[in-house]
Amino acid sequence: MSTSLQPPHQHPGAGEPGVRVLDNPAWAALTGPHRHLAEIVGSAARYLSGVSPFVAIADAADPRSWADLATLVGPGNSFALAGAPTLPDGWSTGQSGQGVQLVATSLRHAADPEAQRLGPADVPEMLDLVARAQPGPFLPRTVEMGAYYGIRRGGRLIAMAGERLRPPGWTEISAVCTDEEHRGQGLATRLVRHVAAGIRDRGDTPFLHAAAVNTNAIRLYESIGFTLRRTTVFHFLRVPGEPRP
Repeated sequence: MSTSLQPPHQHPGAGEPGVRVLDNPAWAALTGPHRHLAEIVGSAARYLSGVSPFVAIADAADPRSWADLATLVGPGNSFALAGAPTLPDGWSTGQSGQGVQLVATSLRHAADPEAQRLGPADVPEMLDLVARAQPGPFLPRTVEMGAYYGIRRGGRLIAMAGERLRPPGWTEISAVCTDEEHRGQGLATRLVRHVAAGIRDRGDTPFLHAAAVNTNAIRLYESIGFTLRRTTVFHFLRVPGEPRP
C-alpha cells in the first residue's frame, strides 16, 4: 500500500454494536439486502451495470481484497470506492474527495401527501433533474435500489429523494435534490422526512453521506435531526493495466 490518504475519523459512539456496519456500508449492502443487485468475486463486490458505480471490498488492508477487485472490475476499468485510506501500488486515482456520514438521531419523519412514488417510467425525468441539480451519481437503474419520491409543479419533476445503500438495519437517503428555481421552499426537507418515514416503517434507521465541502447541506441535515458519525474519503479509481479487447 503506497498511496496514503487522510484516514476516516469516527466520532464517539461510532463503534457501538449495530452501528459498526456503517463502517463499510456498501459491502454490507451488496452482501446483504442488495445481494440481488450485486456481482461478487471473493471479497470484492459491485452493483450491476447501470445501478450504481460503487464497488466495495471486505477489507481495504487485505491485498486479497484488491486482487479480487481487479478480477471483478477488469484491467483499465474505472469505478467508485468509499472508505479506503490507502491504495495499492499502481492504482491510479482519477478523483478523491472527503465526505461525511450522518445518522438520524432526532429526525422527525412524516409522510408528505405531495410526494409521488417514482419508478422506471420516471427515470428520464429523474436523470434530467440530476443533470441540473447534481446531487451525486445516479444511473438509469439506480431507482431499483429502493423507494424514490418526487414533487412536481405543473407536471414537471422539481425535487426528489430516495433510498440507496441498504446495510442490514439501515437505509441511506440519497439523490436529495431540488431544481434551482424552486430552492428555498423546504422541498428537500419534506422529501427527506417522507423517505425516512418509509425507512422507519420497515424498522431501519436512516443515514446519509455528503461531500465535506457541502457545508450548507450538512448544516441542513444537522438542523433536522442528523448527527455526524464519521468522516470518510471517496475515490474514483482505475484498475491497473490495459482494458481487455
